[in-house]
Amino acid sequence: MRLLLVEDSPRLAELLGETVREAGWRLDVVTTIADATVTLTLREHDLILLDLGLPDGNGIELLRQIRKTYRDLPVLVITARGSIEERIEGLDAGADDYLVKPFHHREFLARCRAMLRRSPTSLQPVLECGHLRYDPAMAELSCSGTIVALPPRERALAELLMRDAGRVVQKRKLELALSEFGEEMTANALELAVSRLRKKLLPFDAGADLVTVRGVGYMLQAAP
Repeated sequence: MRLLLVEDSPRLAELLGETVREAGWRLDVVTTIADATVTLTLREHDLILLDLGLPDGNGIELLRQIRKTYRDLPVLVITARGSIEERIEGLDAGADDYLVKPFHHREFLARCRAMLRRSPTSLQPVLECGHLRYDPAMAELSCSGTIVALPPRERALAELLMRDAGRVVQKRKLELALSEFGEEMTANALELAVSRLRKKLLPFDAGADLVTVRGVGYMLQAAP
């Protein structure tokens, strides 16, 4: 799952970034309407987190633009504008939910999960390979019913490999998918993430192997 945060407060962006990544989701962060408009054309996102008070305009205008162009893309407004009139304006402009600052990170995550459960990506069946199961909306990997505790990057890698289980996923595709704006995934970092994922799976009877295809990429395949 990849989220887009449109927020001009560096501190709040940092705090939300930690929360989102810990939940196992990838996050792109932009600070203006102009950057958000460009970003939406470059990458697909599963959820937009939108502040309304932005340096180059009112986030409501961006919200209306998103709703016209990306009708099924969920948008969670996060703003200090908390009057009834302002909430109604945001919801009528196309927001799927509205969260007033300050808010608790657990409520924020719960609202994100609820919206992601309705997104086209999460409507796909739970991913399976061998004894492994990955729930996209909950960002949870389990093996025979037991949760496999993974750091955010390895969790995202597991999801990507399970979406193409049984097929080789090219290194460059994984690097791009795991990158965030301002923090590009390098080849060495990808190798390290693969190594860590293998180690995390060792204690489990995964019924699947994480295979390296030299010079090409990686494949998660069910054991024979």
